[in-house]
Amino acid sequence: MTNEKTVSEAIHYRRSVRIFDPEKPLNTALVKKCIEQASLAPNSSNMQLWEFYHITSKEMIAKIAPFCFNQNAAKTAQQLVVFVVRKDLWKQRAKANLAFMDSVFGKNNPKAEQSKREKMVRNYYGKIIPFAYRDFFGIFGWIKYLLILITGIFRPIYREVRQKDMRIVAHKTCGLAAQNFMTSMAAINYDTCPMEGSDTWRVKSALGLPIGAEINMIVSCGIRTEKGVYGERFRIPFEEIYKEV
Repeated sequence: MTNEKTVSEAIHYRRSVRIFDPEKPLNTALVKKCIEQASLAPNSSNMQLWEFYHITSKEMIAKIAPFCFNQNAAKTAQQLVVFVVRKDLWKQRAKANLAFMDSVFGKNNPKAEQSKREKMVRNYYGKIIPFAYRDFFGIFGWIKYLLILITGIFRPIYREVRQKDMRIVAHKTCGLAAQNFMTSMAAINYDTCPMEGSDTWRVKSALGLPIGAEINMIVSCGIRTEKGVYGERFRIPFEEIYKEV
């Protein structure tokens, strides 16, 4: 990637582009590199409960466009990236973090020989993460919530422990990755448009996703035309939304 924009330049350049130039294809390797940078986004507990589906097939794009209600951004896209939340993979991702800890601290260290940091990390991924993510049709989540309510009377405590709470956490994490991706694309003069308007069930079926997967957003990609940006950028005055405390 040569002549990349600075972060500030990329943020200002990025717009939601609705019409892409059909005569200007994207370099798939460069888009893939931007997806790799998406995977470096900050995420809750380093659980990385996401997957990225990079769609380069014109046939698949044509199949998915109607599921995006034939938005221009979907119909004219050169490529698509589907950001998928995989909250259902929490056990595998917790084990992956523990395996990484084995490579850092060594495997099967007696507790008496473990450093304070190692004990904290192993307890976090071995006990706290299962407590936060494990559920049974939402029942366990409410039990946890009641326990938290009682404990929270006496001290500050993390309160978002129900199934719907953890789902929100996973989607926020995936959204951070999507933003990384779009900024990375803007840095190399590639354009994007995040699309939340879609029939997610049909998209899941088209991609063969398991029932536990959820679509966070679909990002269309290409090079803007003169009519690709629908108007001047509008933002609420910064003074109205900035609160220094």
